[in-house]
Amino acid sequence: MSKLKIYILLVVFVAISSCAVSQSHPKLILTQKGVTEIRAQLNQLPVLQSSVQKAVSFVEEEMEKGIDVPVPKDMAGGYTHNRHKKNFLVMQKAGVLFQITEEEKYAVFVRDMLLSYAKMYPTLGLHPANRSYAPGKIFWQNLNDANWLVYTSQAYDCIYDWLSLKERKKLEKDLFRPFADHLSVDSPQFYNRVHNHSTWGNAAVGMIGLVMDDQELIDRAFYGLKSDNIKADQKDNDGGLIKMQGDGKAGFFAQLDHLFSPDGYYTEGPYYQRYAMYPFVMFAEAIENCKPEVKIFDYRDGLLLKAVETLLNLTDVNGLFFPINDAQKGMSYLSRELVSSVNIVYHFGGKDSGLLSVAEKQGQVMLDDTGLSVAKAIKEGKKTNYKKRSANYKDGALGTEGALGILRAGEGDKEVCLVMKNTSQGMGHGHFDKLSFSLYDNMGEVLPDYGCARYVNIEQKFGGGYLKENNTWAKQTVAHNTLVVNGESHFGGSTDTGNKFHSDPFVFDATNENIQIVSAKELNAYPGVEMHRTLALITNENFEKPLLLDVFRATSDKENQYELPYNFFGQLLSTNYKYELPEVLKPMGDAHGYQHLRLEAEGQSETNNAKLTWFVNDRFYSITSFVSTDDKLQLVRSGANDPKFNLRRDPAFFIKKNPQKNALFVSVVEAHGKYDRVTEFADNAFSSISKVDVLVDSEDYTAVSFQDKKENSWMLILANKDASKGAKHELQINGADFKWNGAFHFVLSK
Repeated sequence: MSKLKIYILLVVFVAISSCAVSQSHPKLILTQKGVTEIRAQLNQLPVLQSSVQKAVSFVEEEMEKGIDVPVPKDMAGGYTHNRHKKNFLVMQKAGVLFQITEEEKYAVFVRDMLLSYAKMYPTLGLHPANRSYAPGKIFWQNLNDANWLVYTSQAYDCIYDWLSLKERKKLEKDLFRPFADHLSVDSPQFYNRVHNHSTWGNAAVGMIGLVMDDQELIDRAFYGLKSDNIKADQKDNDGGLIKMQGDGKAGFFAQLDHLFSPDGYYTEGPYYQRYAMYPFVMFAEAIENCKPEVKIFDYRDGLLLKAVETLLNLTDVNGLFFPINDAQKGMSYLSRELVSSVNIVYHFGGKDSGLLSVAEKQGQVMLDDTGLSVAKAIKEGKKTNYKKRSANYKDGALGTEGALGILRAGEGDKEVCLVMKNTSQGMGHGHFDKLSFSLYDNMGEVLPDYGCARYVNIEQKFGGGYLKENNTWAKQTVAHNTLVVNGESHFGGSTDTGNKFHSDPFVFDATNENIQIVSAKELNAYPGVEMHRTLALITNENFEKPLLLDVFRATSDKENQYELPYNFFGQLLSTNYKYELPEVLKPMGDAHGYQHLRLEAEGQSETNNAKLTWFVNDRFYSITSFVSTDDKLQLVRSGANDPKFNLRRDPAFFIKKNPQKNALFVSVVEAHGKYDRVTEFADNAFSSISKVDVLVDSEDYTAVSFQDKKENSWMLILANKDASKGAKHELQINGADFKWNGAFHFVLSK
């Protein structure tokens, strides 16, 4: 065979190979099959059509402004930060629109913007803000750089075949490969640990690796950096030591192995679970599309599918995530992270029809194969109601590090939801709030968790980052609805110490429609002090809504000062005890959060019951507590030592006991009545609870009772040691014998 013929055959082979390659994209999130079906069915599927139109409106508006790739300068909330964030969002959508509409203008826009980044990126050093443990180049921290690459890899995939070979080579040489290297080998302290930051980094490197068919990047994403790439142990931004891991001990699979419990609960809490779900599910979808042999959605018994279902259940009646740990309030399942999560789980997870009602409320779908599945199912009428439920979600990779208990009772305007935090610390974003709880009704928060002290992406508030008050107030125990001993936070306010321990679930029972109960112990928050809290939702026709019964025991070998805060929203209406107001408002302490509190009123009860009633959301609420006549009843408010007004001015009710070895707090929280602002009538504005009493409190048993104004009474007996279902218990109270099996016995009587 002549050299000319060989050359011709080689040219033909290369051409055929190039043609084969040209047909391989998109493949990452949107697939060729998905593109074909979306084009064919778009006009028949309203929710898909409206989602495309929203994308068109967003992209067209940005295209009219022209391409702006500014030299990085600002932190979160600043112009350059927001511009680069909007750039990756608009590129991702523009790439998808190019595939769906076949309008070349979208591809041109993405290409030109990417080439602008490729021109700038080689000239960049680390971000000038110099405020992160792992500085990015485009953003102030690598976390945001990873966000950029997760989204931009999708845009690149959508225009990959449209680009010339020369353009692809330039983008990969000057932008994508060095970008992936900076996130990983240049930043092991960011990339090679178990954390939501690293999850974003792993997904970013892996997704661009899949687009470019770069197996080395894919392996780096799956298993972390190899040992010879790791430089040294470094400090993270929370002050903790990062143990450098490699050779499979880090990377995407390590995140799946360590960040979630078997129940799909994410150790940092729902706010950060929501944030982390996007890289988890998007990278998983990319893996499923590009490497189906991995069977990623089967990993750890379908962990990612369970994680999304768990996350949806970690919301109140309005779909807002419970704001435990570092969480900005107001985040909900309407977020883009949950749109993708719901679509992906529906498509790959067996098509749970209840998810369709969530998707319908979200009002949009992903512009890919999964969104198409959801849109088709909604059009075909397959939707059923998504039912939230009571659940006790185990924490820790093995499910052995405490649990988050959720109780739900009532329906419609009678709905009440209780969240009790008996988990591990939650790493650097965790708060010192063992055995704390928050209470919700159909209007939202009743007894709230403060959440975090941060205004995300609001530049005036510390560039949108965490405020110093997040450490001095929001994380401290006194900012939560749980016990404070000797005026100090749990674990002395030390995250490193807190990370060593977790609370111990004692009992969880949501099988009885009359009473649902969650109970846990905490043995390490204060050395030598055992804390045991039991919370029950009680449903009875004598009350408008389910009641909350709170029984909190503390035991110790030495005397301690115990105080229990109940934080609330709204306006104080009345108390059944007299109180005095200080002439001068002063901070209540100088540390552990007390420096941010002012005492506004203090009193004592002349009886063994103290009642406080407040008003919020046109509803009335009362808390009735069993107290000693020596207990100090305090009304306090946050906001002291806050010259920049970074904190909300929230009220709280404190029950403070004189120093003693053991303490028992018992309270009933009741929702009652409403106020009509048009007719100006107040209905049922007074509490119906007339008495709360302690009948027995011993090492083995605690028995409490409460009574309404009609002299109906209810009694709850708790076993303090053995909560097993088969345990047999017997107790005599006021001459009456009670026998039962299990952790508790609930009695209704006249």
